[in-house]
Amino acid sequence: MIKANRLAAKTASHFPALDRARRGLLAVAAAMAVTVTGVASAQEANTVKIGVLSDFSSVFSTAGGQGLVVAARLAVEDFMKENKQPGLKVEVIYADHQNKPDVGASVARKWYDQDGVDAILDVVNSPVAFAVVDVTRKANKVVIMSGPGSSRLTGDMCSANSVHWTYDTYEVGTVIGKALTEAGNKSWYFITADYAFGHDLEANTVATVKKLGGTVLGTVRVPVNSADMSSFLLQAQASNAQVLGLAVAGNDLVTAIKQAREFGLTPKIKLAAINANIVDVQSVGLDIAQGLVLAEPFYWDLNPATRAFTQRFVAAKTGSYPSLHHAAMYAATLQYLRAIAVVKSGDGAKVVAQMKSMPTHDGLFTDGKIRPDGRKIHDVYLFQVKTPVESKGAWDNYKLIATIPGDKAFRPLEEGNCPLLKK
Repeated sequence: MIKANRLAAKTASHFPALDRARRGLLAVAAAMAVTVTGVASAQEANTVKIGVLSDFSSVFSTAGGQGLVVAARLAVEDFMKENKQPGLKVEVIYADHQNKPDVGASVARKWYDQDGVDAILDVVNSPVAFAVVDVTRKANKVVIMSGPGSSRLTGDMCSANSVHWTYDTYEVGTVIGKALTEAGNKSWYFITADYAFGHDLEANTVATVKKLGGTVLGTVRVPVNSADMSSFLLQAQASNAQVLGLAVAGNDLVTAIKQAREFGLTPKIKLAAINANIVDVQSVGLDIAQGLVLAEPFYWDLNPATRAFTQRFVAAKTGSYPSLHHAAMYAATLQYLRAIAVVKSGDGAKVVAQMKSMPTHDGLFTDGKIRPDGRKIHDVYLFQVKTPVESKGAWDNYKLIATIPGDKAFRPLEEGNCPLLKK
């Protein structure tokens, strides 16, 4: 059983390694793909090739980045122990999509057409995910998304070749919007990322707030990777709203939370960090983040299995404890490999169908299932960030408030308008 302070002491020495890893990623970005397992060429029969496509160098890299590759490799290691097929080999490669849909689509095409990639995972950034879903469908391969949040991925953009694993804008918007509005915080103002993810996150949260009798006093749209949020925060302050809904993610969310403190918005205005995760909290620090309410399906200190995974993840010298995206990479990779071991085919639609037919069991998320629309269902936890006094060490950040069953947290199947359900 891992203690927070003991694990934190081990982790402290790993941050230089993380910096070196990031510099290395930038150096090889032009190559767009690097083999990390070194086990086989894509041309070999009986070789499964997985591509981790994500942001390795920009706003979303902290909660994802190199840790995604580590998590995928841990899943491969565990799959190989439980599956004794002679000659089976699994290869993991990765690439940085630079948060550009055209780059993401181009990498996906090359991987599928030239490099023998069977499945692409993560694809943080919703517009990039939309593009990769389309390329994957046409190639009849597999894409499993853990980083992008848009609920459209199991709505009008759903595909027989795709799975949406970790969270989505409906789930976090509904859980956080409900928790804060029911607590008496009725008036909201939103700072929203000006792309599909942010728009969806705001819309889903607003729908919940209004359903519960709340009001929205205004919204301001911000570009991705905004280093200065001051003008947006001052507009929110002038609204006199009770809650500032932060419909942004990654480093943009960290910047907004820090600058809200600097400009004196908090504690006068309650912050709703709708899409925050533990890496964001760690970046901000408990002194500033204390009291924030978050919705996540994974936390490193939940149970023996999550603590054991964390110990292995930290030992890989990522410089971080695992985020929900790292956990999802492990779980999704494991489910994919179990499915392809049954199907024994490169037919992506058949592999995804097999994934949907099998219950999910990985120890990191509650046991669940993948619905016909591709939505992975598992319980979601409502956490509150601890005060510095309550925390027993680095990364000991959360206290559990409530558990929301998966069928209550995620959008009802019939409300998503997934085309697959109309066939």
